[in-house]
Amino acid sequence: MQRDEKHKATIPFWRDERARNILGQIAFILAILFIGSLVYQNMKTGLAKQGITLSYAFFQGIAGFDISETVFPYDRNSTYWQAYLVGLANTLSVSIVGVIFATMLGIILGIARLSTNFVINRIAAFYLELFRNLSLLVFLIFWYLGVFLKLPRVKDVITWPADILLTNRGIGIPWGIPTASFPAFGGFLLLGLILALGVFFALRTYSRRTGRAPLTFLWSVLTLITVALLGWIILPEKPLLLDLPFVKGLNLSGGKILSPEFMALTSGLILYTSAFIGEVVRAGILSVSKGQVEASRALGLNGFQTLRLIVFPQALRVIIPPLTSQYLNLIKNSSLAIAVGYPDVFYVSNTILNQTGRAVEMIALVMGTYLVFSLLTSALMNWYNQRIKLVER
Repeated sequence: MQRDEKHKATIPFWRDERARNILGQIAFILAILFIGSLVYQNMKTGLAKQGITLSYAFFQGIAGFDISETVFPYDRNSTYWQAYLVGLANTLSVSIVGVIFATMLGIILGIARLSTNFVINRIAAFYLELFRNLSLLVFLIFWYLGVFLKLPRVKDVITWPADILLTNRGIGIPWGIPTASFPAFGGFLLLGLILALGVFFALRTYSRRTGRAPLTFLWSVLTLITVALLGWIILPEKPLLLDLPFVKGLNLSGGKILSPEFMALTSGLILYTSAFIGEVVRAGILSVSKGQVEASRALGLNGFQTLRLIVFPQALRVIIPPLTSQYLNLIKNSSLAIAVGYPDVFYVSNTILNQTGRAVEMIALVMGTYLVFSLLTSALMNWYNQRIKLVER
C-alpha cells in the first residue's frame, strides 16, 4: 500500500491524468481569452479608423421617437435608456403571459392527445401536427395580417359578452381603476398571500404525514380569494372601479386596449409553443409505466385522481428539462415582434441603432439581455427540477 502511494507521488505531473485534465481546461480557457482579445482589438482598431469609440454615453441622449405601447410613462423627450427600458418591459410582458398560457394550453393538449375519445384525440393530434410543422415567422405574419387586422373597423365594432370590444384598432377589455382605498386593499392581498402560503405548507406537511393528497394548490388559491373578497366587502369604498371600453370617434377608449400587434404576437407565440409543450407533456405521461396506473385503479382512484396523484408527479421528472427549452424558445422567439410592429426590446434597440449608428453597443446589449433572460429562466427551472427529482438511496 505504501509502495503504491510512493509510486503515485513519483509520477511527473505531465503524466498524471488528473493534472492533464486541469491543464487542458486552463489551456482551453486561455485560448478562448486570447482569441476573444484578438477579435476585440481588431474591432476596436476598425472602429477607431472610422472615428468611433465604444461607449454607452449616448444612452443619455434624447430619444426623439414615440413608442406605441408603454408600460410606464414615456415620450419622445425621454432618453435612449428609458426607451430601452420600455422595450425591455414589453418583452417581459409578452414572455410572462406567453409562458403561463402556453403551459396551460400545452398541458391540455398533451392530455387530450392521450384521450380515449376519438374526436378529442384526433383534434389534438391535428393541432399538434399543424403548428409544429409551421414556420413561426410566417405564422405570425399571417396571424397579424389575416386575423387581427381583418377584424371589423371601429364603427362596426363587435361586442362580446362581458363588454369586450373587437376591432382592427385593438381589443378593448374591462379594466379596474384604483381608488383611494386600494392601498388598504393591498394590505388584505398581502395578508391573503401569507395565509395562502401557510395553508399550502400545512397541507403539504399533512400530506407527507398521513399519505393523503389534498388539493393543496386549490385550497391555497381559495384562501387568497376569500381574504381578498373579505377586504372588498369590509372597505367602505371599492378599491377598484370597473372601467368599460367604449368607442370614441375612430378609436377605442376606456378599459384596457390591447393592440393588434400585442395580441398577434402573444397569441401566436402561445399557439405555436403550446404545440411543442403538448408533445413534451404527452411524452412525460407515456414514460410512466402502465403498472402505476393499474395499481392506482386497484386502489380505487378515479381517472382524475390517478393523473393528479400518480401519473403527473412522476411525469414531471421527464417533462421539466425539455419544457425549459420550450420556455427559452418562447422568450427568444419574442424578438420576432419586429415582424408585426410590436415595440419589444429588439424593435426599440433597432430604432436606437438606426438613429445613433451604435451597432456594436446595441447588438451586444440585446444579446446580453436575452442571455440574462435565458440564464434566469434556466436557473429557476433547474431549481424546480432539483426539488422534484427522484432521490435515490
